[in-house]
Amino acid sequence: MTSLHHPQLSGLGRNPAAPEEVLVRLAAHKAGRHGLSQRRGRLADAVAEALLAHGDDSTAVRLHGDRISPAIRRRIAEHPVPAIRDAFVNFVRDMVDRGPGIGITALEEAYGRPRTALVGAPSAKLRAAVAQAWHDRPLAVQVGLLADPDPAVRAAATFHRRPGVPPEWRDRCLADPAVRANVARYVPLTPDQFAQLMRSEDQRVHRAVAGNPHLSAEMVARLSDVEDPQVRVEVAQSRHVDDATRHRLYALVETQRAAGSIEAEVALNWNPTEPEWLREAPLDERIAYLDSPFTAFRHVLATCRDLPEEAWRRLDADPELRVRRAAARRPDTPPEVLERLVRADGDVFHVRPLLVDHPNFPRHALRTFVDEPSPDVRYVALQDPDLPVASLQRLAEAAEASLRRGVARHSKVTAALLERLLSDPDPEVVDAAAANAVLSSARMHRILTVAGL
Repeated sequence: MTSLHHPQLSGLGRNPAAPEEVLVRLAAHKAGRHGLSQRRGRLADAVAEALLAHGDDSTAVRLHGDRISPAIRRRIAEHPVPAIRDAFVNFVRDMVDRGPGIGITALEEAYGRPRTALVGAPSAKLRAAVAQAWHDRPLAVQVGLLADPDPAVRAAATFHRRPGVPPEWRDRCLADPAVRANVARYVPLTPDQFAQLMRSEDQRVHRAVAGNPHLSAEMVARLSDVEDPQVRVEVAQSRHVDDATRHRLYALVETQRAAGSIEAEVALNWNPTEPEWLREAPLDERIAYLDSPFTAFRHVLATCRDLPEEAWRRLDADPELRVRRAAARRPDTPPEVLERLVRADGDVFHVRPLLVDHPNFPRHALRTFVDEPSPDVRYVALQDPDLPVASLQRLAEAAEASLRRGVARHSKVTAALLERLLSDPDPEVVDAAAANAVLSSARMHRILTVAGL
């Protein structure tokens, strides 16, 4: 976490090269403690002790599990201040009480019992938390959760497709208001079960049914009369719909969107569902969707790996960027295609591996991206670990803080350049500079001295 008022201290707390003595001194400042809380790996005992000495219960929350040694765990368990002693346990129990998901390991650590025992705990909220977090639970455990007397537990147990609902439990679950919409998304439905669900007045149920991958052609035809935009888009993506029906349904949703429907806007442009069945279709059937006017179909096609060369040429030139990027992730993408795509539109840094990490990407071309007009494309040049200092200097002078922050993180940044970035007007740039492992120990100590630590 970047401290807006003391970004040098928060960044220094994350610096992997910071000596133990520096970290101990940082623990005396709130901004330093923020940085230390984001630090990776186990904390030295002296650092953990300093955090306990200077921090509060919010600091102690981070001191658990593999981040600390057994000795520090004993130290916390024996701490004279209850708020410190129980900080992590109280945090986890508060999370359980509020309802958001928390990892199964954290639950076991906080409650001091294995998941096999926690799943039968007296607290319904705790059982629901376990059902949310224990994804690979045995079928016998799942059956027990499906029979739980609390509706929130049953809902948590059926939210994900795995471990699923045994056939003998489907009727019961589909009749249960607490889990009906969850289960209707993924279990195979009989005609009677489908009819029962369509009699529901719950919009969530209709949407769940529409997204079910096991529907028959008759069921899809029945859903095509539902006016909900999300249902219409789901039906339009079905394998059982002909081109005329698909075009009609999309046109209806476009009309709803033009009339101001937010739900139609979401269904068309923010809907994560796609025609997944297309990936398993025969090649000649899939190739027909190269001409589809609907992006979702071309995007799925671009994620296949067995298309002929002509199909790849067309997908590489698709009008939609996300289709072109999906196609570029195939194993044998030509270098010139990868370079052209990244040079025109940059890379997507929250999706790994990056396109510039593709084995066929011409890495030697990265440094030439410094000359591109788009800041998003210039940022890609920073993926070159040997980017020349002159290029780093140019990027450090950019108006965009994101570029200066990228320079501050670079492994080849010079001491002089790092010094300038430590005084940048943007706190995140300063934080990144202080967190860079090339920062000298002497400079770290000067930061501490200026802060009075």
